[in-house]
Amino acid sequence: MAASYEDRFWTSSDGLNLHYRNYAGPEGGTRLPVLCLHGLTRNARDFGPLAEALAATRRVIVPSMRGRGQSDYAKDSDTYSPVTYVADVEKLLAEQGIERWVAIGTSMGGLMTMLMAAMKPGRLAAVVMNDIGPEVDPSGVARISGYVGQGRSYPTWVHAARGLAEAHAAAFPDYDLDQWLDLAKRTMVVSQNGRIVFDYDMAIAEPFAKPGNAAPPNLWLAYEALRGVPMLLVRGELSDLLGPDTVKQMKARNPAMTTVTVPRVGHAPTLDEPEVRAAILALLDGAE
Repeated sequence: MAASYEDRFWTSSDGLNLHYRNYAGPEGGTRLPVLCLHGLTRNARDFGPLAEALAATRRVIVPSMRGRGQSDYAKDSDTYSPVTYVADVEKLLAEQGIERWVAIGTSMGGLMTMLMAAMKPGRLAAVVMNDIGPEVDPSGVARISGYVGQGRSYPTWVHAARGLAEAHAAAFPDYDLDQWLDLAKRTMVVSQNGRIVFDYDMAIAEPFAKPGNAAPPNLWLAYEALRGVPMLLVRGELSDLLGPDTVKQMKARNPAMTTVTVPRVGHAPTLDEPEVRAAILALLDGAE
């Protein structure tokens, strides 16, 4: 079956060739496009099933940040930061002539969403924040720091799936082998020597460990730019990155926010869960 998306590329201000999936949406469609922004170690494949569903009614753009997937690796690892990722995506949006859109951000992608909202309020018609907020729990950051950039490799996809299960079973205690295999194929790739490896530059771990890069400071100020914007906050019940108190504060500061909690899932939900998918579609039904 032919792909329902087109692989496209744009060039960053420092000369990197960056990749995005373009789901064209219905011919002649006039609804605002959706921009999907992935998490720290993920890539454009992370939104595959969701993007397919959303493209029935509108265009969907899914970039892979520098150092991930088919995007070039950065020459300077210090550019692996949310501020630089935002600059890269802003260049893409400008080239495409997109001035207003719906944002779906998982983890790091949610941080980027808040930064983009603060840069020019009013551009986002609706927002989905996946297991992330203006405050991040240090225990979750420590856990991520413990595995990002480790560079493990596996001989087969089953070995890769079992490796993920060993590392992340606490976040997904009910996953079966097929689900771990799906996660492996979203996050890994076959290398030139035939081994299964993670599909990102291991150097992203270097700036992540520096203060202010895992979560930029003063994000509550950025979040204020989303006040009144229809928002869906998805949280994993077992999340160690987004705490209940932060969720309460987010709701207080944006009464237009609704929440879905995914039971027995940690960081982060896939957005393919039935209750989450229904909530996303409902949110987009009300967007332009």
